[in-house]
Amino acid sequence: MKIGLVQLNPIIGDFYYNCTKIELWSIKAKEAGCDLVIFPELVVSGYPPQDLLERKSFLTEHDSAVESLLKDLPDLDVMFGCFEKRKGEKGKKLYNSAVVARKGEIIFRARKQLLPSYDVFDETRYFQAGEKTEFYTIEDMTFAVTVCEDVWSHDVEIYDVDPVEDLFQTVIRKKNPVDAIINISASPFQREKEATRKAIFEKICRRYSSPFLYCNQVGGQDSLIFDGRSMVLDTAGEIVALAHGFQEDLIVVDTSTWKGDTHGAIEVSPFQQVYDGLVMGVRDYVQKCGFSSVVLGLSGGIDSALTAVIAVDALGADNVLGVALPSQYSSDDSLEDAKQLAENLGCSFKTVPITPLFGGFQESLAPLFDGLDDDLTEQNLQARIRGNLLMALSNKFGHLLLTTGNKSEMAVGYCTLYGDMSGGLAVISDVPKQLVYELSGYVNRDGERIPVRTISKAPTAELKPDQKDQDDLPPYELLDQILELHLEQGEGEKEIIARGYEKAVVHDVLRRVRLNEYKRKQAPMGLKVTSKAFGYGRRFPNVQNYRG
Repeated sequence: MKIGLVQLNPIIGDFYYNCTKIELWSIKAKEAGCDLVIFPELVVSGYPPQDLLERKSFLTEHDSAVESLLKDLPDLDVMFGCFEKRKGEKGKKLYNSAVVARKGEIIFRARKQLLPSYDVFDETRYFQAGEKTEFYTIEDMTFAVTVCEDVWSHDVEIYDVDPVEDLFQTVIRKKNPVDAIINISASPFQREKEATRKAIFEKICRRYSSPFLYCNQVGGQDSLIFDGRSMVLDTAGEIVALAHGFQEDLIVVDTSTWKGDTHGAIEVSPFQQVYDGLVMGVRDYVQKCGFSSVVLGLSGGIDSALTAVIAVDALGADNVLGVALPSQYSSDDSLEDAKQLAENLGCSFKTVPITPLFGGFQESLAPLFDGLDDDLTEQNLQARIRGNLLMALSNKFGHLLLTTGNKSEMAVGYCTLYGDMSGGLAVISDVPKQLVYELSGYVNRDGERIPVRTISKAPTAELKPDQKDQDDLPPYELLDQILELHLEQGEGEKEIIARGYEKAVVHDVLRRVRLNEYKRKQAPMGLKVTSKAFGYGRRFPNVQNYRG
C-alpha cells in the first residue's frame, strides 16, 4: 500500500482554513494512490493553541470543525491530530490525540502520553496524559501510533514512561507483529535539532526492527518555527523518504519496498536551515498577523543588513522599506552602506536625519541637565528618537516594524528600551553575533547582497564620537562563548570560570544578563532558533538576588 505524509502550515484557531487544507491535501494523496494519509499533531486547531483551550467556544467550534471534516474527506484513511474532550471529574478536560477517519467516522484514536512542560512547552496545563492504546490496522498492516513527545523518552530524562517500549511489550505478549511506527508531531525547529531527531528515530528503528513514519508541522507560529522535514526511515534507520524543509509538502512511501519521495536534501547546511527558518518565520508572522509589508531602520551595520535581506526574501523587495536615520555621529560610510544595501536588495530606501530633533531634546532638557556631563542618557535619546520615527512610519503606512538587535546584545542589555527595541517582531533576537556574521556570509555566497564593508568593519552603535561595541563589551567571539554556556547549557559563574575564562569577564557578563531581564520582558517577540531563546520559554524573575 501507499502512505502519504502531509506537513501543513496551519493557522491557530482558523478551523475552516485548516480543515479545508486537510481535505484538499487528502484529495491529492488519494490521487497519488494512497490508502492512508497522515497529518501533523493538533492540525485542526494549529499548534500550540495555548489558553484558547480554556475557552468553551473554542472547544465547541473545534469539535464542529472535526464533524464537518469527517463528512468531506475522500475515500481513504486520514490520520490527523486534534484534541478530544475527556470524561471524568478529576484531571484535565482534554486529550491530545491522533485519530483516524474512515468513511465519515473515527475508527481509531491514540492519545499522547508524554506531555512536555519544559522550555516553550506547557502541555500539562491543558491535557491529560493518555493511556496505552491498541494498534491501528488497515488492510493487512498494523501500525503503532504515537504523538510527538511519545518517542522522545530516550532523550528527555524527566519521563519514567516509554510509550514505544510499552507498545512493543504488548506486541511480544500478543505475538502480533507491527509493520511500522507512526509519529505525528508539532516539533519546533532549533539549531542541530534534526541530528537529535534522526538519532532518536534511528535508534527506535533498529531496536524494534521497524520502519518509522514521522509527520511534522511546518510554518511560523509566534516565536516558534516548525521546519517540517517529515520523513520515513527503514528498519536500519536510513531515510527512505524526506519532505522539504520550511514549506508545505506531501511525500508518498510504498510499503512493499519501503521506498518513497525524497524532496529535501538529507544533509543541509546549518546556516541554510537557520536562514530558511528565519525567512519563513518572518513571512508567517507578518502575514498571519494581517500585515503585508515591513519597515526597519538601516544603520549601515551588519545586524540591520541581515534583517533586511531576510525581510526581502520573506516578503519581496516591494514590501520592505529601509530607513536611514543618521545623527551627527553617523559616518558617511554607514549611510553609503545602508543605501548600497537597499540598492542591492531592490527595496525602498528613505533618509530621515535626526540631528534637528536631537538638538530640540537637548535644548528642552538643558535647564534640568545643567552642569551634568553627557552619558548614556544622550545616547538613549537618539535611539528613542529613531524608534519614534520608525513607529510613526509603521502607523502611517501600515508596515510592521522589525527590530534588528541580535541575541548577544539582548543578553547583556546592549539595546535601548523604547528605542531600537521598539517594534512588532525581533527577527534576529535569538541569533548570536557570531552567527550573524556566518549567516551574512551565507547570504553573500552567490554575490554581494550585504556590502562587504558592512561585514568587515568593527560594530558600532554610533551614538557618540568614535564609538565601538568592543569599548564596552568583550570581543563578540568570547561573549558568545560565555553566553552559550550560561544561557543554553545552564552553567553558572563558577562552572564557566573553571573552564578557563577570566573571572572578571565572566562576572561582568553574567551580571549584565541578570540585570537586563526587565528589558527583555518588554522586548518584541523574537524568532527562536537556538535551544534556549529569550521569550516565554525562559522564565526568570526580574527581581532576584541570586549570583550563581
